[in-house]
Amino acid sequence: MANTGYKSENNLIQSVVLFVIFLAMFLGGLFALSFWSLESFAHAFVPGTIALVLCSLAFIIPMTWIGRSNSAGE
Repeated sequence: MANTGYKSENNLIQSVVLFVIFLAMFLGGLFALSFWSLESFAHAFVPGTIALVLCSLAFIIPMTWIGRSNSAGE
């Protein structure tokens, strides 16, 4: 029985940098919603699309490509 400690996938600096990048993407999406206007379709479509894309990527990228794989216990 091996007595190995927990081995993380990335170090603290890399985790902090990734957190800051994806938090900025999410907050950028929320900021884009502040330009949402119901006056015309163009005034609602562009900020809404930017907000949807930024907020979605801020969740999808860390959960799928950067997150722990299913074989992390090996």
